[in-house]
Amino acid sequence: MEADWEIEIADGAPVIDGAWEGFHDLRTDPSRVAEIAEAAKFPALAQALVRLNAEPSPVWTAKCDVWSVEVFDQDEMNADRETAKSALGCYVDLLPSDTQAFSTIDSCVSWCERLCLILRSLPHRQCRLDAIVRRAFLTPGCMGLGITIYFTGCGPTELEAAESLAHALTALADSVLAMSTFSRETSKYNERIVGE
Repeated sequence: MEADWEIEIADGAPVIDGAWEGFHDLRTDPSRVAEIAEAAKFPALAQALVRLNAEPSPVWTAKCDVWSVEVFDQDEMNADRETAKSALGCYVDLLPSDTQAFSTIDSCVSWCERLCLILRSLPHRQCRLDAIVRRAFLTPGCMGLGITIYFTGCGPTELEAAESLAHALTALADSVLAMSTFSRETSKYNERIVGE
């Protein structure tokens, strides 16, 4: 899978709002995913949202959307002319479960680099992920950092583009949860070493 990251925190850049009026807290009630219109229309997004908000996840989600993409670069998705006739886009805003996890730009960049490294190792073609580090409202009046994940999936038809996008969403959830498991196991290992 094609994957990259960047930083957008300048004045005037978009800000993630984890405290917006229409927010559905899937951490406390995963069934509320059915109330998110975009997720109801795209089951792969609903599944990814539930997984990204589950207990072991190091992040939670604030907003999302899915749309048809009219103009895109097939080379950026490892696709050719025949497999790049239709495309779908999606974004998901990720905020840290532990506010210390994304406490600095360096920690966000490190997280994005690890995520991109995992995703680039996957054999998925016809899709791309871009992770954007942004300022974020974690709660009303509490500013921090978050990451907006943009996906694009393409295919010969709209149905196949949707399948590519679904694979990308599943890969994101798998990778984020794997990173969390690795971090917990490393922490336990380091505690044992220090204790010896």
